[in-house]
Amino acid sequence: MSTGILYRFSDEQFVANVNYQVYDSSPTNLWGELTLKEYRPVLNGGGYVVELEDKRKCQCYLKKRVNRAVSGVPPRYIYHFSSLAR
Repeated sequence: MSTGILYRFSDEQFVANVNYQVYDSSPTNLWGELTLKEYRPVLNGGGYVVELEDKRKCQCYLKKRVNRAVSGVPPRYIYHFSSLAR
């Protein structure tokens, strides 16, 4: 797993550090899964930017994966993200 940073899209304010795995990447888009390293409330939908290890920033849409195992208390969910690289 790689590490990155999740920001809000509107003001690029820090939300959380994340672990992520990219499953498909092309010059114009990518998708994968991420988990937050610390508990933070995150809404489904757009409005986020993920900064990857290689310093690329990607505006992304998050969707909570409800059929995947949840770890920890409070829970740390797995989120599917899809993005257009910028």
